[in-house]
Amino acid sequence: MTDSLFRLVCAPAVLTGSPEGWAVEMLQGGEVAVLLGADGLEELDAVARTLDATTVSVLRTEATPAEQERTVMTHADGLALVWVAPGFGDEARAWAEKRGPMTLLVEVDGALPEDERHRIERFVTILSGQAA
Repeated sequence: MTDSLFRLVCAPAVLTGSPEGWAVEMLQGGEVAVLLGADGLEELDAVARTLDATTVSVLRTEATPAEQERTVMTHADGLALVWVAPGFGDEARAWAEKRGPMTLLVEVDGALPEDERHRIERFVTILSGQAA
């Protein structure tokens, strides 16, 4: 059983493109799994350094966007989820609305703009308050 309050699924740029220390602070109480792109190992190494971690979880890649979304949904399991992606299909949106654990879908391709970072921070703060 995990002690994490939430899972974050995102591309590496979401973490590496954020202000120094933001990702580490935001992930207190959470865990991350990244979706790698064409620069696989380089991206993974950059995420590990950003998080000051020796290991980083990676979600497997799928042949289609719909299959990739189902893999993320399976990975979320019973935890709250922050899912950052360039877009979401109808199945993912319906799943996010209906599931019991809180789910935040953030549509961003690349680094997070400041307003989206604040939105994620508020979400994580709410989760932390519920756990207290």
